Amino acid sequence: MATSTMQSAADRQPRAGRGQAPDVFVRGGWQPMREHRDEEAVDFAIVGAGAGGATLACQLAKKGFSVVCFDAGPYWRPLEDFASDEAEQQKLYWTDDRISGGADPIALGGNNSGKGVGGSTVHFSMISLRFRPEWFQSKSLLGYAADWPITYAELEPYYAAAEKALSVSGPVRYPWGPPRGAYPYRPHPLNGPAQLLARGAQALGVAWASTPLATVSAPRGKSPPCVYRGFCNFGCSTNAKQSALVVWAHEAVRAGAEIRDLAMVGRIETDREGARVTGVQYRRESRWRFQRAKNVVVAGYAIETPRLLLNSETVHHRDGLANSSGLVGTHLTTHAGPGIWATFDEEVRWNKGPPNMAVCEHWNYCDEGKDFHGGYAFMSQGPLPRAWAQTVTTARGLWGPALRRAMLDYNHTAGYVPVAAVEARPENKVDLADEVDANGLRIPRVTFAYSDNDRRLQGHALRFMGEMLKAAGGRDLWTTVDTSHLMGTCRMGTDRQTSVVDADGRSWDIPNLWICDGSLFVTSGAVNPSLTIQALALRAADRIEGLAGRGEL
Repeated sequence: MATSTMQSAADRQPRAGRGQAPDVFVRGGWQPMREHRDEEAVDFAIVGAGAGGATLACQLAKKGFSVVCFDAGPYWRPLEDFASDEAEQQKLYWTDDRISGGADPIALGGNNSGKGVGGSTVHFSMISLRFRPEWFQSKSLLGYAADWPITYAELEPYYAAAEKALSVSGPVRYPWGPPRGAYPYRPHPLNGPAQLLARGAQALGVAWASTPLATVSAPRGKSPPCVYRGFCNFGCSTNAKQSALVVWAHEAVRAGAEIRDLAMVGRIETDREGARVTGVQYRRESRWRFQRAKNVVVAGYAIETPRLLLNSETVHHRDGLANSSGLVGTHLTTHAGPGIWATFDEEVRWNKGPPNMAVCEHWNYCDEGKDFHGGYAFMSQGPLPRAWAQTVTTARGLWGPALRRAMLDYNHTAGYVPVAAVEARPENKVDLADEVDANGLRIPRVTFAYSDNDRRLQGHALRFMGEMLKAAGGRDLWTTVDTSHLMGTCRMGTDRQTSVVDADGRSWDIPNLWICDGSLFVTSGAVNPSLTIQALALRAADRIEGLAGRGEL
């Protein structure tokens, strides 16, 4: 299946340029922006301005490096561009043509990618959870999957730094994982579906918590506290959400980075020997240009990152850049999200507040009583009416009067969706199709299938979540099938034969080519990946600074 292309008014003309970039906190406002000539070899050209790219751009600029960060989408102005309209806000998603296949094709678009400065964090659910520490050494400590080249202890300071930068609002005591400091902001009050999750968890005797969220519960600078309008997955029009657009991109420009919006990078160029990259070919305002760079960082996420590397083949790198291992595009993984839903006699009003306000990580930290390896977290849900109608229609086959009758239960419905681990396997992959896009670039082809372990895990999740819904008073249960985040495809490691990059995200093959996004993930984990991506980016910036100081860039 292929996705279709959607454009909006913001796609037509770049906003960043002429020495200025949008000030996301002021209607019609601007902030000064440093600019570089294409002929100037900047220290870092970063492809993608999402959780990985914008974070890295900000930190490198603060450390004194010259940075140009490219994004294929618009430079959003949340106060003006984001409407309380589900249909209008479909413009936030990456809906360029892609081919999805395999035994279990992944639905691509709104639930796993964004197009624009800020990337998918502009429409993410703001869930900010750390990996279980053992997941970084899953093979060594748990006996399955593979080890990451870094440990939780190495990443923990960067988790804390990311939480502070994002002003994460969370509980005083989080019941899972090692002891940790308090979250920067107090937790948000629970909405109706979150209270039902708490009721069900207490009835079953398992822990629950207020979900740590990257939306402020009290004023932060120019960001007002969340007003609980419920449009979080469609762009926050108040700037309470601490997206990469609001936190990292804005600060990156202030620190001296240049951001080029509506700039599609189509190829990375190398020198004649293929030993080093020299810059990027990008299309902006209907013409191709070349930006010289001393280093290139690819941060396009788990589909566009391997696509760019594969589309940049040369006589010295016939299988694409950074691909001597043959692993670019392989080990694609996702988070399975089979949902379960119930009707309640009481009024729930699940559209009020952020969509995922309570969480249960019991099966991420409990390893007994499982017929599978891995884990899952699950959260209370809060879909808006249009999105819910689409779910009801596709999952239950309802239309016309039957759909209308089902929608009358909207305010009496609640449910859970897990963030369920999926095995990273080489046959699940991103490669190139023969078809090309409007820029003449070969489009990505995504092939995916679940393993037997994945299916057992999802079955367990549905059974347990169903028990909790019933314990909370739910009836007439039914299920849905979905996926969410994308990870893997350029995994990090300690061995160039079994990974694409090292622990710093540096290519084994080309020393001035780097990767900084969710494609680095060795395993999927079973929590939302954005906090880990940002922590990895913060760590990478420090590592790059250290390498530069020793003359090793």
